[in-house]
Amino acid sequence: MRALLIYPQYAETFWSMKHALGFSLFKKANQPPLGLLTVASLLPGDWEKRLVDMNLSSLRERDLRWADIVLISAMTAQRESASRVIDKCREAGVRIVAGGPLFTAYGDDFDRVDHLVLNEAEVTLPAFLEDLKAGRPGHVYRSDQRADIRQSPIPLWELINVNRYASLSLQYSRGCPFDCEFCDISFLYGHRLRTKGREQVLAELNAMYQTGWRGPVFFADDNFIGNKRKLKDDILPAVVEWGERRRWPFGLSTQASMDLSDDEDLMRLMVQARVRNVFVGIETPDDDSLAECGKHTNRKRDLVACVRKIQDQGLQVQGGFIVGFDSDPPSIFERQIRFIQESGIVVAMVGLLNALKGTKLYRRMEKEKRLLRNSTGDNTDYSTNFVTKMSYDTLVSGYKKIVNTIYSPKQYYERIAAFLKNYRPVLGGQRIQLTYVAAFLKSMIVLGMLEKGRTYYWKLFFGTLLRRPRLFPTAIAMAIYGFHFRKVFRVL
Repeated sequence: MRALLIYPQYAETFWSMKHALGFSLFKKANQPPLGLLTVASLLPGDWEKRLVDMNLSSLRERDLRWADIVLISAMTAQRESASRVIDKCREAGVRIVAGGPLFTAYGDDFDRVDHLVLNEAEVTLPAFLEDLKAGRPGHVYRSDQRADIRQSPIPLWELINVNRYASLSLQYSRGCPFDCEFCDISFLYGHRLRTKGREQVLAELNAMYQTGWRGPVFFADDNFIGNKRKLKDDILPAVVEWGERRRWPFGLSTQASMDLSDDEDLMRLMVQARVRNVFVGIETPDDDSLAECGKHTNRKRDLVACVRKIQDQGLQVQGGFIVGFDSDPPSIFERQIRFIQESGIVVAMVGLLNALKGTKLYRRMEKEKRLLRNSTGDNTDYSTNFVTKMSYDTLVSGYKKIVNTIYSPKQYYERIAAFLKNYRPVLGGQRIQLTYVAAFLKSMIVLGMLEKGRTYYWKLFFGTLLRRPRLFPTAIAMAIYGFHFRKVFRVL
C-alpha cells in the first residue's frame, strides 16, 4: 500500500511567520506537521509512505497518481486548503482518510471524505486499519477514549527535510487541567493531563538529534507545567543531563499557564534545560472578563509583576491576549496596550474572541442564539463569529487600535529594548548557522534601509551591540519578527 500524507497550506497568520522566514535561507515553514509524522509511524511498516507539506511545496498530480490512499490532517485555519485537497483527491479517484482537529470538530461538513478517523489517532486509527485490511472500512471512526500517550511512537522524521523548517517539535503531554470557556483543548484532549515518560522524551530528542537538527525545538504541549512535580523530579533533570552531554544542540520553547510564576525552582530548571521562550495565555487585564471566561489562575494577580518574575528568571514571555468578552469595558483597548507595553512582552498575540466548536463558549452562544457562523480558526483576521455585547464596529476599531499601536515601529522596538535590558539567559542551545547570517544581512537592508522604522532598527542594532553584545542575535531576531507582525496586521 502506498500512503500519501498531506498537510494543507496555512493561511497567512500570526504564527505562520511567513514574512520572517523570508529573511532566511532554506527555511520555508515554521514547524513540521508533528501529528502526521506520528500517524506515519502508526501505519503498517510494510507500507510505502510519502509526505507533502503544502507549506513547503505544491501538491502535484503525479503525487496523487502514485498514491493508493491519502491521509489528511488539518487545523481549522487550514480549512480552505484542505477542501481544495479533497477536491483534487476526488478528481484523481484516490481513497481519502481525514483526521485531526478540523475534521474532529467539523466532520459532518466533509461528506466527500471516504473515511473520517477522528479524535486521537492512537485510538481510532488501528480500528480503521484493521477494517481496511479486512476489506470493510467504515466511514466514521470516533472514540471518547483518551490515548495512552506512553505508547505513542516516535514521529517518522525521515519523511521530511528538517532543514526546511524553522523549528522542530515534540509533544510531552496532552490535555489541560483548566476549563477556560473559549478553549477547545478539553474538547479535543480532555482535562486529565497525560504525559510521556522520561525515556520517551529522551528517545524523541535523540531522534531529532540523529537527523542532524541543531536549533529550536518546541514542546507542543497545551500546558507544559500541568504536572509540575513530574517535570521537576524527572523530566527536566533528564533533559538537562541529555543536553549537557551533547553540548546543548537545541534551544527549547513551550506553552504554560501563569502559575509558572509561582514556582521559582521550576523556572530555574526550565532555564537550565535551555527553555528560551514560554507562551502564556494572559488574555486580559480585566478581572471581570477573566471571571467570565473561567481563567481563574490569572485572577487576583498583579499580572505585570508575574510576567516580569518569569522574565527575570531568564525566560522570554510570549503572551496571548483577547478582546471581545461580554464583560470588556470601553477602556479595555487602552488597558491592553498599556499592559503589553509595561510588561515588555515583545511577541504579543492579540486576537478577537471567537467561539470554537466544542467549547463552552460555542454552546453558550448557541443557547443565547448569538452564534453567526463557524470560526475561521484565525483570531487575528479582524472577524468574530457571534453577536458581541460591545458594538461590533467599536470592537473592531478598538482591536485595530491595539495592533496598530503595539506593532508600530516605535512601540515595538521600545518593548524589545525594555525586555533586553533585564534579560539574563543561560548560554547554550543557540548556534549560529548560515541561515541566521543571511537573515541578519537581509535585515540590515529591509529593516535598516527600506522600512519606515529604520531609525529604531539602527538604535536597537548599535545599542545592543555596544551594551549587550551577547543578546545581539536575539535583538535582530525580534526585529525580524516585528516585520512579520506588521505585515500580518497590515500596520504601515
